[in-house]
Amino acid sequence: MQDGPHILIVDDHREIRELVSRALTKEGFRVSVAADGRAMRKVLTDARIDLVLLDLMLPGEDGLSLCRALRAESNIPIIMLTAKGEEIDRVIGLEMGADDYLAKPFGSRELIARIKAVLRRSPGNTEDTGPQPRSFHFDRWSLDTGARALLRDDGVTVPLSTGEYDLLVALVERPQRVLNRDQLLDLARGRSSAGLDRSIDTQVSRLRKKLERDPGDPQLIKTVWGGGYMLTPTVVRK
Repeated sequence: MQDGPHILIVDDHREIRELVSRALTKEGFRVSVAADGRAMRKVLTDARIDLVLLDLMLPGEDGLSLCRALRAESNIPIIMLTAKGEEIDRVIGLEMGADDYLAKPFGSRELIARIKAVLRRSPGNTEDTGPQPRSFHFDRWSLDTGARALLRDDGVTVPLSTGEYDLLVALVERPQRVLNRDQLLDLARGRSSAGLDRSIDTQVSRLRKKLERDPGDPQLIKTVWGGGYMLTPTVVRK
């Protein structure tokens, strides 16, 4: 797995997605792709994205609508891509919250330069900035993200290492969903670059020893063979 910034390309033209993907991968970026808004939202849910390349003309929800929705709940940098070059389109895109604007056709060097410039201007701004829950409640546990504390229902606070905490946050934010090891590594690493210095399997084993009534027969963090791991209980956010 590469360690470079993770870029999401949202464009309904397969050829453009493939060309841009190759150019970015060659520069050391990690790349995910989506052809429409629905696919874009799935990627954003399943992975930590550092920047979105968002085409203006998309089937269904257009790029401006998606840009507005994304900006309402996140501060992930956005570069709008469009075949239109009129100033009014650029202005509207920027007013909707885009960080930059690039008209098609464009060269890969210019695109990469724009991406790097936007990322430089946005240090630490890839986390969501909307209202965030301070605590997650599941089974007999409460995870207080403000205090970074795991509390049992009898009032006992259970200490977590940085890696365990980051992994648990990734799981409680996506309950009852199968997350593979690469997804968990990416999601947890987004909160701490050194958070997972050992394997995901080791961190899961440690979490189970702290969360499960019987770590040998885990019920809260299930292994999905060939898939990854899933937090099984319902999570209530407050």
